Amino acid sequence: MKIIHKWLIGILAALAAALLAGVFFQVKVTLDMRKEVSAMKTQKKSLELDIKKEEESLVLEQVMSEEEDKEQGGAEQEEEAAEAAGGEAAQNDMTAEGNGKKVAIDPGHQGYHIDMSELEPVGPDSQEMKAKATQGTEGRFTGIPEYELNLTISKQLAEELQKRGYEVMLTRQDNDTAISNRERALLAADFGADIYLRIHANGSENPDDSGALTMAPSAENPYIAQLHDKSYALGEAVINAYCQSCGLSNRGVMLADNMSGTNWSKVPVIILEMGFMTNRSDDTKMQNAEFQVQMVQGIANGIDQYFAAGN
Repeated sequence: MKIIHKWLIGILAALAAALLAGVFFQVKVTLDMRKEVSAMKTQKKSLELDIKKEEESLVLEQVMSEEEDKEQGGAEQEEEAAEAAGGEAAQNDMTAEGNGKKVAIDPGHQGYHIDMSELEPVGPDSQEMKAKATQGTEGRFTGIPEYELNLTISKQLAEELQKRGYEVMLTRQDNDTAISNRERALLAADFGADIYLRIHANGSENPDDSGALTMAPSAENPYIAQLHDKSYALGEAVINAYCQSCGLSNRGVMLADNMSGTNWSKVPVIILEMGFMTNRSDDTKMQNAEFQVQMVQGIANGIDQYFAAGN
């Protein structure tokens, strides 16, 4: 019995030891797991902090980048605005200062529907009377009326002369203006023009007549004889440069004292007959856009040469 009792006691002791060992092991495992979980939590918090710091860093970099872009964009806009303002100022200065010369341009005639048959004196204190204005000729082959061509070229010429530094005035801006030849000349004087250029196109019963010419008052003109020399110089400069530029035949300078729009002028004045609208070649060429550029360049060159000669 003692032996059995000892054996039982040994077994119980072994079981108790094993149980205690198991408990200790479980406790150890639990503690280890808690430590591991705690370490993981600490690592997670550290990682979250790192991520947060990284996000904050990225946000800061983005904000700084956007600020730099804004500053750079603002600087570029300020630079562009300054350049634009400088360019505009330079352009305004050029327009304001120019070359000090004023040119009055009269696009001859006006629309057929405008009645200008009423009479006016052909010159100051003249007893001779003429219609205030006429409708002009028409393209025999293109069908374009002279008054339209005159206005087209006059507007292009005004733009070209402004680019060259001239101050320019047109006596009419459309084909409906009811304004007489006398009134046009007085408008040029009121403008303070240095020269008065009347833009026209020619016509003839003979379809073979072609080429361009200018018309100026003669030295015996009863109204503006004092303007002959400078008017002739202007007519010569314009017709030579014009024909050289566009290639039409040069018919020279014609003297004429019966043009009321010329006789009422107070400054050097010419009529440019750009070509014959009754001639197939002249008529079709004068309606060509590229040819019109050559026409305008030639007229402007002639005006440049007139002033360059000291007139």
